[in-house]
Amino acid sequence: MKLVDERPYADPEAAARKLVELAAGVEPINGRIHIEKINYPFMAKDGCNGSGPEFGAGIKWAIEKGWLDLHESGTYVKLLSPRENSLVG
Repeated sequence: MKLVDERPYADPEAAARKLVELAAGVEPINGRIHIEKINYPFMAKDGCNGSGPEFGAGIKWAIEKGWLDLHESGTYVKLLSPRENSLVG
C-alpha cells in the first residue's frame, strides 16, 4: 500500500534543472524572466506539480550553481549564459 505520491522535485538539483528548463522556454523582457512565468508552471497541477518548498530549494540551488540570477526584489530571474556557467556538475 502506497500512501505518499512520489515527489520528483524533492531533490533540489532536480527542481533547479526543471526551473532552468522552464526559464529557457520563456522569452525574456530586457533579459528578465518574471518569477511567475516559472513559478506557475512548476507548481501547477497540470504542469510539474511541484510544491512551494521544492520551488524555493530549486531556486536556491540554481543560484548557488550560477544557473540563475535572482533579483533582490524576488520578482524576476535572469538565465545565465551557458558559456558562463555549465549545467554539468
